[in-house]
Amino acid sequence: MEAKIFRDTIESAVKLCDAKAEVALETEMMIPDYLPQIFKIVKCFVQPVVLQKQPSAGRLTLEGYLRCVVFYQAEQNQKLCTSEQKVPFSKTIDLPDHHANWISTVVAGEVEYLNCRAVNQRRIDIRGACVLSVKVFGQEDCNAVTALAEAGMEQKLETLEAIQQLAVCDKLVTAEENVRFEQPMESILQIDGNAVLQEVKLIHGKAVIKGEIYAKILYLTPSVEMVTLEKTVPFSQILDLDGADEGCQWAGWAEVTGCTLMAGNAESGEVLSATAMLHLQVWRIAQRSIVADAFSTQYETTLEKQTFCVAQPVTKLEEQVEVVCSGQLPDEGAQIVTCMATVCPPELLPDEKGTLLRGRAVAHIICLNSLGEMECYDRACEYQLDKGWQIAPEQLDLAVQAALVEVRAEKDGDQAQAKLTIRLSGMVTRRAPVSMVTGVECGQELEPDQNGVALRIYYACAGEDVFDIARNYHASPSAILQAAGLEEMVLEQPARLLIPVLN
Repeated sequence: MEAKIFRDTIESAVKLCDAKAEVALETEMMIPDYLPQIFKIVKCFVQPVVLQKQPSAGRLTLEGYLRCVVFYQAEQNQKLCTSEQKVPFSKTIDLPDHHANWISTVVAGEVEYLNCRAVNQRRIDIRGACVLSVKVFGQEDCNAVTALAEAGMEQKLETLEAIQQLAVCDKLVTAEENVRFEQPMESILQIDGNAVLQEVKLIHGKAVIKGEIYAKILYLTPSVEMVTLEKTVPFSQILDLDGADEGCQWAGWAEVTGCTLMAGNAESGEVLSATAMLHLQVWRIAQRSIVADAFSTQYETTLEKQTFCVAQPVTKLEEQVEVVCSGQLPDEGAQIVTCMATVCPPELLPDEKGTLLRGRAVAHIICLNSLGEMECYDRACEYQLDKGWQIAPEQLDLAVQAALVEVRAEKDGDQAQAKLTIRLSGMVTRRAPVSMVTGVECGQELEPDQNGVALRIYYACAGEDVFDIARNYHASPSAILQAAGLEEMVLEQPARLLIPVLN
């Protein structure tokens, strides 16, 4: 006799790629005629910006640019100046042959090495490389047994709660806001900032997003005084997301990709145009019932079982951490001019209790030394999320951005200290392994007991599973529980069980 088998499709979580790709940088930057000539290179920054992720058969193509910003000391007035250049890149990454469906790609980049030198007073040579950390996630449809009937089948059912991805979206948004400078502005040194998703409202087939870009404009006055102007630029966006509704959940962040100051008029002032990349994931929690184990009380049974991984939410992050970078200055008479910082992408690292989220940050303290020359002193430190997870790192997937919110530096004697505020935004998920039945075959009919025994007595220990005990004797688990007056399959304490015998 054949058992009646009910099947359904379960989405298993697959990590298709976890690789690093190097993007080489070789460029020459020409200082425009309207800027002063170079006296000394102070600091060079390179930031990788990924604008497009194009998956295709067996490969992933990343399109973007390397934003190169050079701070230098000018011959005229020995003041600090900047020059910027964008170097486009295209990188192709091979993906393994797999029939899983592509779901999302998380890319984070940092500088591997960098050399910057002034060839002459107008030309800068930049050589280096950035490393892109690329993670590609997918889902694979698996055929699982959800219920069994007839042929004396006994089954152990489990309910799975897993992420059902509905949409993954990367979208560029641009917003503008008028800016008035409190003091006369001679030149802009840097425009940077961070962005926050304040509200994401999911309705039928759409996502209504509201957020703000917090821009910081570092500029020089005619008296060579360095001033920072902060400006909030609100933005909103409506995205079409098939399958999204009020019952869905979301996670994501906004990444500032560029800010530009444009000429305005006397009444409204200058116009600040800010661009940010929205990274958004939308999903719902799907509950599925599966058969984790089975046997027959009437027939010899052969099971086909496989272990799959299902995606489960662990933590949605929107938190800030404080970190301090400090160290001794080579020149005790140096005066702090300004301070910047680089925040490297976070990583999941093993800990005694499981897994921690940790990353590295570097404060760049620009000082004017006793000789009247500008120097940049780098001070490295680590940042860490206070809470961790009692889960192995290899089971966790990280889609989190670390953004610099604020940096402040102060000097005490020959010591310099920088205080950094870092925002962590995104999602930590788990690929939880699940063993499930994928096929059942009934064999020969079981032979009845020839000794005329009606019941057996089994002395069970705490922690034993009644289902496993029942399978050894081809008995009904529910009948054993009922005879012992128990309700839970896993015994909390030792018990004497009466096992009915097949006659």
